[in-house]
Amino acid sequence: MLEFMELLKVIILGIVEGITEWLPISSTGHMLLVDEMLQLNASAEYKEMFFYVIQLGAILAVIVLFWKKMLPLKKDAAGQVSVDQQTISTWCKVVVACIPGGVAAILFDDWIEAHMHTPFVIALMLIIYGIAFLVIERRGKTPRIREMEEIDYRTALYIGLFQVLSMIPGTSRSGATIVGALLIGVSRVAAAEFTFFLAVPVMLGMSALKILKFGLGFSAPELYMMLLGMAVAFVVSLLVIRFLMNYIKKHDFQIFGWYRIVLGAIVVLWAVLQ
Repeated sequence: MLEFMELLKVIILGIVEGITEWLPISSTGHMLLVDEMLQLNASAEYKEMFFYVIQLGAILAVIVLFWKKMLPLKKDAAGQVSVDQQTISTWCKVVVACIPGGVAAILFDDWIEAHMHTPFVIALMLIIYGIAFLVIERRGKTPRIREMEEIDYRTALYIGLFQVLSMIPGTSRSGATIVGALLIGVSRVAAAEFTFFLAVPVMLGMSALKILKFGLGFSAPELYMMLLGMAVAFVVSLLVIRFLMNYIKKHDFQIFGWYRIVLGAIVVLWAVLQ
């Protein structure tokens, strides 16, 4: 069985994942930084896999909250079930947006993990994208795409290209896609919703890749850690997603930009003092 302190570390990591996966502040960067302080008692190979697979709990929260919107089968008032072409079209655009990231992950994932998972890289990306949020939001431009359904295939591809940047720790998958979407004229709500849709295949694919790389020979404690982390991330994600969607209907992303800049500066200071 797991010791109490290890259980507590997993719960903390699950909370961090649930909060940071959907807010544009970098879940991977936060997870790596928190692990530097907590030092989960597991092999480096297991932790590499754990930090991705724990995201399945966060993904399940998205599916639960957006089930009706994501499912292409719709039931009308008479109880007749039909295929909603708009939903099918949205998923096709999501597939297009996934292509750049999938190619980049195959080519560069191992190199990035070996060379860029450092506090200084995380801090730099936190600050750069924090500044990007401030600059973009202060332009005050009216979005040309207000609803997610208005996103066309070209826009989806552009958003997918921005998502490639999220492979660098500290960038944030949601942060990169939202920054890209805002730059090309997508509204905050539409950008966030498309990010949720895009997260499902991307995170399922990355989790499967990491599990295959690690292998299925989990010890009992390793399995318990993974399931507990996923469960905590699921519950926290439910709350955070609801908060985010309500927040951006009335506010912009500048607060997250400032948070990233301040955290990046703290990380630089912390790394220098080590």
